[in-house]
Amino acid sequence: MTETIIDLSKYENHLGRKHQLIRFLWSITWALFASWLPRSVGKGWKNFLLRLFGARIAKTAHVYSSAKVYYPANLIMGEYSCLASDVDCYNVAPVTIGDNTTVSQGTYLCAASHDVTNSLIPLITAPIVIEDQVWIGAKAYIGMGVTIGQGAVVGATASVYKDVEPWIIVGGNPAKFIKKRILKEHA
Repeated sequence: MTETIIDLSKYENHLGRKHQLIRFLWSITWALFASWLPRSVGKGWKNFLLRLFGARIAKTAHVYSSAKVYYPANLIMGEYSCLASDVDCYNVAPVTIGDNTTVSQGTYLCAASHDVTNSLIPLITAPIVIEDQVWIGAKAYIGMGVTIGQGAVVGATASVYKDVEPWIIVGGNPAKFIKKRILKEHA
């Protein structure tokens, strides 16, 4: 077997200077004008800032002040959707969050990785889609290219690397089927 040498001195960031400049301006804007607000204060203001940088976000969507959005132009949020405290939305590729969906505190949405079969280990990306009526439990990990089906629940601390079918509950690392999600009528 021939030994391959990995030489990261030749690695290039293919996102470009424009992307880096937008990211820089976004980071300063969020830090100065939103991150210090109490977590649920200023929803309309925070949504305005996100839209200013290209996010497509419903008026009723809620992004907590401590949530981190890497690139607002790659964020789509539906009606009554939520990115809770300390969510890290690494949306190098698009991240779509459906209506009535909650991404709980500390969750990591990771729409990028690196091609480990290439000696330069280049960045690779794929969108994340979280459909309507989903609940992502605290400190879950959702990997690139994953779709979470309508009504699904991802348990706290679960690591999701493959698509999740609609109306099921998954948990663990890697996330596995636990049971079907059946809603009870409420009074």
